[in-house]
Amino acid sequence: MSTMTLLPVIDAAACCAPLTRDPMTQSQADDLSKSLKALADPARLRLISIIAASEGQEACVCDLTEPLDIAQPTVSHHLKVLTEAGFVTRSKRGTWAYYKLVPGALDSLSRLLATA
Repeated sequence: MSTMTLLPVIDAAACCAPLTRDPMTQSQADDLSKSLKALADPARLRLISIIAASEGQEACVCDLTEPLDIAQPTVSHHLKVLTEAGFVTRSKRGTWAYYKLVPGALDSLSRLLATA
């Protein structure tokens, strides 16, 4: 079994304050834009939701095609985008790939966008 360890999508500590309190640097804006682009697709939002709602916040790719009613190659593409953006990790078990939500990835994004 191989797993890839990724850093959280947005390091809220590096930004120090929600988006509405302090101006962002260009680098922070670029990073946030990449994260938001990865989530700005209905299928990817649903995949995140399904994975998050699964036991252990992990799901087999074999269980992700039917709920979305899209072809397996398309689901794999969306999962690749989410993996590259740091929202999920992928591990291989036999012939199946399992995707797990990266702990804190969505929390970091949420804190950054908070207005309070």
